[in-house]
Amino acid sequence: MTSIFIAGDSTAAKKEASAWPETGWGEKIGLFFDQNVLIQNKAKNGRSSKSFIEEGRLAEIEKEIQPGDYLFIQFGHNDQKIQEDRGTKPFGDYLAFLTQYIEVAQKQQACPVLLTSISRRDYLVDGKLNNETLGQYPEAMRMLASKLDVPCLDLFKITQEWLADFEIEETKEFFLHSQSNRLPNYPNGVIDNTHLSDLGAYCVASLVAQTIEKSPLSLKQQLIK
Repeated sequence: MTSIFIAGDSTAAKKEASAWPETGWGEKIGLFFDQNVLIQNKAKNGRSSKSFIEEGRLAEIEKEIQPGDYLFIQFGHNDQKIQEDRGTKPFGDYLAFLTQYIEVAQKQQACPVLLTSISRRDYLVDGKLNNETLGQYPEAMRMLASKLDVPCLDLFKITQEWLADFEIEETKEFFLHSQSNRLPNYPNGVIDNTHLSDLGAYCVASLVAQTIEKSPLSLKQQLIK
């Protein structure tokens, strides 16, 4: 049995029933693998590469991860909040913290995989997606992956390309959007361009699986064809 551990933020995390239909892509990724893959979704809402470590969550993964397992590492959204204690600088401590995840996986003879953060639903005045909505964090992660020769799934690029295939109004269904009195958990309505809906989480998980299939990762052999 191969385990995929996910270290990340709310875009991947498992949600409480009270948040439905908000869903993390980590809740759906298991649908694309055979029965020999176990998803260990350790992602948590609101965490950055820094706060995840400070709370002891990486240490917990280190105790559980086994040789041959995978550690998926996706942070960036909350690292952007540099005015808060959890924030990091993209070409500074962000890279230092990401390196700690990589070292933990390698120490345990597991495979670290970096994943750039998924795009927000963020449009410019000309109607095009904002390719700087995650700042320099995706580029910083790509650079680190190249420097350390670690696999990188570029979800930011892939989700930007995916969203660009739809009209602006159409992309609302992939995120947490609703008018008032439509969703029991959001009676006053909700406009959230960061967190995924159930459909959006499934679509992003599908994109993750497609990216793995095109990658050199041996994990692709356990995808459901």
